[in-house]
Amino acid sequence: MAEATKDEAAQHGRVAAVAMLVFGACVIGFSGILVRLTGTGPAAAGFWRLTAALPLLAILARTNTGGVGKPKRILLLAGLMFALDLGFWHYGIKYTSVGASTVLSNLTPVVVTVFAWVFLKQRPRLSFLAAMAVAVAGAWLMGIGKGAGTPVLNAPLGDALSLTTAFWYALYFLTISEARKTEPTNRLMFWSSATGAPLLLVTALLLHERILPTTAAGLAACIGLGVVHVAGQGSIAWGLGRLPTSLASVVVLVQPVVATYAGLLLFGEALGPLQTVGAVVALAGVVLAQWASRPGPVRAAAESPT
Repeated sequence: MAEATKDEAAQHGRVAAVAMLVFGACVIGFSGILVRLTGTGPAAAGFWRLTAALPLLAILARTNTGGVGKPKRILLLAGLMFALDLGFWHYGIKYTSVGASTVLSNLTPVVVTVFAWVFLKQRPRLSFLAAMAVAVAGAWLMGIGKGAGTPVLNAPLGDALSLTTAFWYALYFLTISEARKTEPTNRLMFWSSATGAPLLLVTALLLHERILPTTAAGLAACIGLGVVHVAGQGSIAWGLGRLPTSLASVVVLVQPVVATYAGLLLFGEALGPLQTVGAVVALAGVVLAQWASRPGPVRAAAESPT
């Protein structure tokens, strides 16, 4: 009876973690739209996203964990990885098509799974690898259906930046997953944001970007990015403390699906047949990955503490 109770509690905890990841990915799906509305430069938009989030993160940390504490090295590392992720992603979108950027930046699950397999000894099942391939294929279909025929500034540069984004986001995932073993979500989010914000501001200044929003709508978008960051990345960080990083990286592929349909609703960006099919395939892959990574009865019993 006790073992059954433990198994049920573990299953409920897993479901809650997946739900938080999906929620976080859905919220983050609106970040690209808000970046467009800020009217600032790419790195500057990232700076405002993190800066606007800091007051709320400080309040949450004080309320839930007694304060922000002192920054640990792994929290600063997470901030560096996230600053690199935002900077490369925003500039990738600027220089290449949205489709190419979507495809390349969403290769994160591949990087995370390989890294976790080789260095963290988190060996994936074949069924999970198949599910991951399905989810990435869905993101790819969505990508090639976006921005066809749209002129770009520098496709090779934008593609390289977008591909590198997947690498930085994967390292951010892995760093956050490791940090969550000892650090509460709010403290982790505060220090990673406090680290990333000045790095993005310096980048924006060096690249002579527009720093300040020029309209009320732009200012509102900057504040909105902060709220999205707290709710979205905070939920993802919380879920990462309770799930394998490889599974979490696949679950957040919900993000491009939400971003695509948000673009349709808010900007009237038409969906092609490939995008529609890709969204269905990506979501199917996410569901399959969750199913494939469930611990079986025998394995769960073997891993239960005695």
